[in-house]
Amino acid sequence: PIVKEFESRTGIWVEVVQGGTNELLEQLQKEQDAPRADVMFGGGVESLEACRALFEPYVCRGAEQILPQYRAQDSSWTQFSSLPVVLVYNPKLLSSGQLSCWADLLDPALRGQIAFADPSVSGSSYTPLVTMLCALGGDADEVLQTFAENLDGKLLSGSGAIISAVANGEALVGITLEETARKRIAAGDGIAMVYPADGTSCVPDGCAILKGAQHEENAKLFVDFTVSLSVQKLLQERFCRRSVRGDLESTGTLPALSQIPQVDYDVGWASRSREALLMSWEFYLGTEAGA
Repeated sequence: PIVKEFESRTGIWVEVVQGGTNELLEQLQKEQDAPRADVMFGGGVESLEACRALFEPYVCRGAEQILPQYRAQDSSWTQFSSLPVVLVYNPKLLSSGQLSCWADLLDPALRGQIAFADPSVSGSSYTPLVTMLCALGGDADEVLQTFAENLDGKLLSGSGAIISAVANGEALVGITLEETARKRIAAGDGIAMVYPADGTSCVPDGCAILKGAQHEENAKLFVDFTVSLSVQKLLQERFCRRSVRGDLESTGTLPALSQIPQVDYDVGWASRSREALLMSWEFYLGTEAGA
């Protein structure tokens, strides 16, 4: 809908190629000498940060209104919306008191009953994985191994399937984004949502202009559009997303961020550690799958 709104307001036609965050970034890396895309739209900013060499720094119009904690140091990407990570469960199969924090996901009682997408494909699953490590502390490899084993070899190919798996009883609990959960709850899906008591993250997704973009000026207009006041209002009013602008407050049923326990999520560390963490994750998941 945001792309369609941009087209109707500007008369600029946009060709959209859809895919998982990491899938698209791998494609962009292959095409970096002769990019076919102009803009990468969406994906957690730690994933964009890890591939910042692909992007042309750009200070968008209205950048001064973006909350400081959401800004890229070198403007290689621009924040679009703020996305808290939440836990969901099937209230017909699990009582509310049985899921309250990240530590609950390591309980053997939930073995094979957790809906989680592959973080090597989905940026919206990599962020929760890092959030879990930040919340639980201790030895990261130990947490990764315990969680991987508790999945019991069950890993979804994309984040879009998480809510459905929980709603139809294929899984008891799942990990997803606040926006996704609230949309599906409003649509009548049989799920309930909790903010982890041991802390969550609120990492934004973003938008970035490709180096060597064939339509650079149009790309700049698109980035400006995504963080404009009218679009950011639209995010909150229609799409259950949180604005990254400091001149807009949460609306509707969204609790203020100050009311949600948050971990100290270091985007730079999450970006630098991405390859190593995913290698460890795949090792533990593969070890368990072959056991």
